[in-house]
Amino acid sequence: MIARLSPSQRVAGGGSARAARGNPSPAQPSAATARPVPAAAPGAAVDLAAAPDEQIEPWRLMYVGSHDGMEQGLVAKESALPFRSITAAAVRGRGPRELLRSSGLIVRGITEARTLIRQERPAAILGTGGYVCIPLFVAARQLGVPTMIYLPDIVPGLAVKVLAKIATRVACSFEPSLNYLPRGKTVVTGYPVRQDLFEVDRAASRAEFGIDDDLPLLFVYGGSRGARSINRAIEALLPDLLGLAHVIHVCGREGDESWLREAEDRLPAELRPRYHLFAYLHGTMVQAFGAADLAIARSGASTLAELPAAKLPAVLVPYPYVHQDENADYLVARGAAVKVADGALLGAGAPA
Repeated sequence: MIARLSPSQRVAGGGSARAARGNPSPAQPSAATARPVPAAAPGAAVDLAAAPDEQIEPWRLMYVGSHDGMEQGLVAKESALPFRSITAAAVRGRGPRELLRSSGLIVRGITEARTLIRQERPAAILGTGGYVCIPLFVAARQLGVPTMIYLPDIVPGLAVKVLAKIATRVACSFEPSLNYLPRGKTVVTGYPVRQDLFEVDRAASRAEFGIDDDLPLLFVYGGSRGARSINRAIEALLPDLLGLAHVIHVCGREGDESWLREAEDRLPAELRPRYHLFAYLHGTMVQAFGAADLAIARSGASTLAELPAAKLPAVLVPYPYVHQDENADYLVARGAAVKVADGALLGAGAPA
């Protein structure tokens, strides 16, 4: 994200269930780790991008992503921010030929980033750790523009580790992250959480989804792309779950909606109204948090703050290989969640 001070342009580069929805208790980790900011959809970078413009004056923002990333569509739907893209590439786990190709793409990205920075003249650049940040931060350092890398998770990935070394400042959400980051320039800020998650109204939220009874509600989500192993497990358990509760199921955009619709069609007629299936929720994610009594979710960075903010207990299913286990452990240790391994899910195959 690139930001510049002025009214012109700026730039930038993601207890029981019932008891837990009442007054805060030690079972919910606190909102001290979840700082309210104006924003729109879960995900640290897009949350900030969606902040109402008048609430972040005098900063003007621009979002910078990769040419082929999904963030352009999300930013367009959730905010009015201008979006620019540059070339980016991953560098980990590649053979010599691919490493050479990736290096060439990164060099191209640095050139594009230098051009962008000269055009926009940002006061500062904020990154959240994607590979697009590498060329952007290198170009910013060459041109003398201050940068901040923000770590929303507990444990940094490779990109954040690299960027933390060249960034002007480093921010993180949680105290345990200080063990992995340069102490002299790192500050614990908490995670940016939209204000309405702290104020969500249960009755109004349930009405948003047409729910007018007192049955419990299970909220299942696996991120914007979805989580196939979770989706498969929910499909297998649908009749049993719907015999007890409503289910709001956000299945993601990776093609699972079609076969889940088929599963919905096979349900007994009396259970179908209790199944609320969406590929993605635009504008009503907060209401889903507010309506629910329990969540089943991956343990990405936003989960660490959004679940406590909404006082929503959860069953967390960490995606393997990307440090989500440590995220889940943080909430489990504070009594706010239980953790289930991806491979232990009913019908689980390869993680997705």
